Amino acid sequence: MSSAKQVQWRRAQPAPIMLISGAEQYFASVATRSIRDQLRQKYADLEISEINAGDYRSGQLLNVASPSLFAEPRLILIDDADRCTDEFIEDGKAYVQTPAADTFVLIRHHATSVRGKALLDSIRSSDQAIEVVCPKFDKDYSRTDFLNGHFQDAGRQISAGAIKALVDAFSGDVAELAAACNQLLADNEGAITQDMVDQNFGGRVETSSFKIADAALAGRPSEALTLLRHGLSTGLEAVPLVAGLAVRVRLLAKMSADPRATPVALGVAPWQLNKARAELQGWSDEALGRALQLVADADAAAKGAEKDTTYRLERLIHFLAVKGREL
Repeated sequence: MSSAKQVQWRRAQPAPIMLISGAEQYFASVATRSIRDQLRQKYADLEISEINAGDYRSGQLLNVASPSLFAEPRLILIDDADRCTDEFIEDGKAYVQTPAADTFVLIRHHATSVRGKALLDSIRSSDQAIEVVCPKFDKDYSRTDFLNGHFQDAGRQISAGAIKALVDAFSGDVAELAAACNQLLADNEGAITQDMVDQNFGGRVETSSFKIADAALAGRPSEALTLLRHGLSTGLEAVPLVAGLAVRVRLLAKMSADPRATPVALGVAPWQLNKARAELQGWSDEALGRALQLVADADAAAKGAEKDTTYRLERLIHFLAVKGREL
């Protein structure tokens, strides 16, 4: 039986039916933009329409896909297929069987639910469809793969030291990491080195939320507080910092509640579990409960509940560094 071709998000290409699936919105946006640009380059008169599957009504897809008076080629962008209406599922399944000529339908499914599974199965069994996979961006090896691919596509080399420095500096949003890569490419010539990364993002590399959390949870209060103050003075945002600390503290609390929990059950990589297991030594359940409350207090302060965010952050960092033995 014929089936849709699966392609990597960097290699997205036009097809009569395109399913962009997966959790990472940045990858989906890059793939969508690439497909749109490829079609615009090929068809100067390309018409683009947008449909939201969440409020879809029967017949919409057929109406938009019907040939116009001048039969211009068209691209139909359909978002939120993971929360689509029943009417969209039925119309979508029918359309997959007989796609319109000179029409390209792109369906975005965010993988937050199994809603529309019958339609997804229909697309995946079609030889006129492709599926662009956008995996969740949440592990260091994914960042390394992303960086290697980004610079390879740009025709530039990057050293192992530069990759490590970028991973340390940008441990969160992939769009932010991509912007940093583009800035490095624009500001420098030749191969990207660690020195170039240090020059562009040195303060951030030294004081990323990851390093602050590492120092605190390793029991080094002076180092953690120094990194915190330097980071805040060089533009480190309080909200993502607290979010990063919250993830680490919640993982400790989950492991304390269930010491036999597996990486899969906790949603982390094996190396993260091993690291957290070492950090958990010396913590009591009562202290972890207090740490979670201090994280909540710091989060509220960072989002505007208090004027002195620094005080709440320093209090939290010190508490984590001494494992709750004093405050």
